[in-house]
Amino acid sequence: MASNNCIVKARPEKGGLVFESRDIPEPGFGEILIKNRAAAICGTDLHIYNWDAWSQGRVKLPCILGHEFGGEVVDVGPGVRHVKVGDFVTGEGHLTCGFCRNCRLGDGHVCEDWKGIGYDTDGCFREYMTHPEMNTVINDPDLDPALAAIQDPLGNAIHTVFAADCVATNVAVFGLGPVGVLAVAVLKAIGAAQIFAVGRRNQLRIDLARELGAHHAIGSAETDPVEYIMDHTSGKGVDVVLEISGNPRAVQDGLHSLRMGGDLVLIGTSNEPSTIDLAKDVVFRSIHIHGVTGRRLWHTWDKMKGLLASGSLQVEPVITHRFPFSDYEKGFQLMNTGNCGKVVLTF
Repeated sequence: MASNNCIVKARPEKGGLVFESRDIPEPGFGEILIKNRAAAICGTDLHIYNWDAWSQGRVKLPCILGHEFGGEVVDVGPGVRHVKVGDFVTGEGHLTCGFCRNCRLGDGHVCEDWKGIGYDTDGCFREYMTHPEMNTVINDPDLDPALAAIQDPLGNAIHTVFAADCVATNVAVFGLGPVGVLAVAVLKAIGAAQIFAVGRRNQLRIDLARELGAHHAIGSAETDPVEYIMDHTSGKGVDVVLEISGNPRAVQDGLHSLRMGGDLVLIGTSNEPSTIDLAKDVVFRSIHIHGVTGRRLWHTWDKMKGLLASGSLQVEPVITHRFPFSDYEKGFQLMNTGNCGKVVLTF
């Protein structure tokens, strides 16, 4: 019988992971069984690894981590109609109820009763996993499994970019974690006029943003981003700011980098509150603020499929490290240093 090795958050402490073998699950009604080929470590997984305040309040132990994956369908349960054995798939990690008002209005990304795999339920850091057919996306069979596995954060970036009109406009990205640098690649693919990438001091990620298409890539620790952006937009500011770090100072700098009537798109989160002068910085300047969470179901996935098929979206450089699945500890330790893009575990 094949093994089903899993990465389990077992202990309520930093680290606290165990590598154990469990039974291969049977797909239930409407479910498929996937043999994973690649899984990526997300910032959420790192929060759980470090056992921060959010994790302590959200995750019930023991729990199999992970929600970014790509694999092959090896079995299907009763009621499955569209996915077949042999399909190369990935999936949406937000499990929605399908019944609440938001779901019925087509806004499943803000389902009133959603659950996330890898923290509310067992996730994808295992060789074999079940997944609802409704949450499954069939990939091009030739797609690199590592690229298939990073479609979750790529979808976050696409949702963020398409929340405002970024085509042929000047756009600034604040925050150059994996979603930030992926947003730069998406902006390049859709033809943003000028792309400003603003990190803090991580030179690897600043250089990565430049490689992916940023016309300007700076670190705010050395360069005032507001002053720099104003100097390169004739003192007007950019049309759109994508704030992906969540840092309260970056929110302020983003607002002050916008032109009158511009768009501020927020997807970054922080444990610290952000304070802004609504009258001065928003109302009297007619700024439009958009909050983004997850991927817009299923619009974002459709955009992502089209961008990947077009050949215009180049995200391979974002995957900076690949480790065998059993070397997961190396991946988490590297993620904690920040000296990486996406880290992918291969099976």
